[in-house]
Amino acid sequence: MARHLVPVHPFDVKPLGNLYAANGNIKAKAGVFALLPDELLSQILEWLEPSSLMRFRAEAVDWPLKEYCDYMGDNQDESPLYLFDHAFVEKMNLKVGQGESSHYSIPECFREDLFDVLDNQRPDRRWLIIGPARSGSTFHKDPNATSAWNAVLRGSKYWIMFPSSPSSIPPPGVYVSEDQSEVTSPLSITEWLLEFHAEARQTPGCMEGICKEGEVLHVPSGWWHLVVNLEPSIAITQNFVPKAHLANALAFLKDKPEQVSGFRSDIKDPYELFVGRLGEKYPELLKEGLARLEALQTNKKRKWDEVTKADGEEGFGFGFGFGDGDNEEVP
Repeated sequence: MARHLVPVHPFDVKPLGNLYAANGNIKAKAGVFALLPDELLSQILEWLEPSSLMRFRAEAVDWPLKEYCDYMGDNQDESPLYLFDHAFVEKMNLKVGQGESSHYSIPECFREDLFDVLDNQRPDRRWLIIGPARSGSTFHKDPNATSAWNAVLRGSKYWIMFPSSPSSIPPPGVYVSEDQSEVTSPLSITEWLLEFHAEARQTPGCMEGICKEGEVLHVPSGWWHLVVNLEPSIAITQNFVPKAHLANALAFLKDKPEQVSGFRSDIKDPYELFVGRLGEKYPELLKEGLARLEALQTNKKRKWDEVTKADGEEGFGFGFGFGDGDNEEVP
């Protein structure tokens, strides 16, 4: 008689209905997933089955989660691939909110998000991030002039960050095109750390630190940041638009439409959509935001005129100390 063998599970557990019974201690075998809630861990165990079709986005490739876990445990890459998936809530059927049945909730201080007025037309906003040691992201700013929070569920991450203002320059070793659409930096995080890390730490405005399990980091709108996992790590991050940075988001959507990202392809004008929805729900806030946007644009034009204006017969006069104390972050 033919025998139907149960395939060996990567965590050495056997299926039992929709749950799993372990040959040993599941938590001890779960490696990087050990700190996840039991219910979530059982879902991940199901998705690791060879027959599972569940795939997550790592770099530009959709990987079955089991393949990515195998890769995490057996790679010597200088810059390992990084799982960065924006649809994990839908794929995993997670509930996000403050109720007892929720899998996780947004930290209270980050719940104000004006992109919420867009409902299901808002751009991508949250990501599950998983990666081995040495994986991470090179210097960048968050999309659409949003702010962000990043919560470490497992492992630890090194962060180095720089504020952005009209008079600031990019971090050492980072080169930006005039319209800020192209960012050029060394090919890997390792190269940047070897070549520019010491200089960066002496640069005015530099902030650095290590976030460990259970800690949350805030990335203000427009800040440059580089992140590297110091050990196998899991994190959740989410972008948002607080009232304090509404003008930044409006300016980005209006002035840099070719750089706007994360919106569905059928949304042709994110700026007009956002302004329309914001005007319906928060008209006074929109009025304030547009006034601030106009002030920002007037200020940038004034500073440009100061730099490039002719100075009598002596030709052009250039100046870099504007002296007005304006440290407003710009996208």
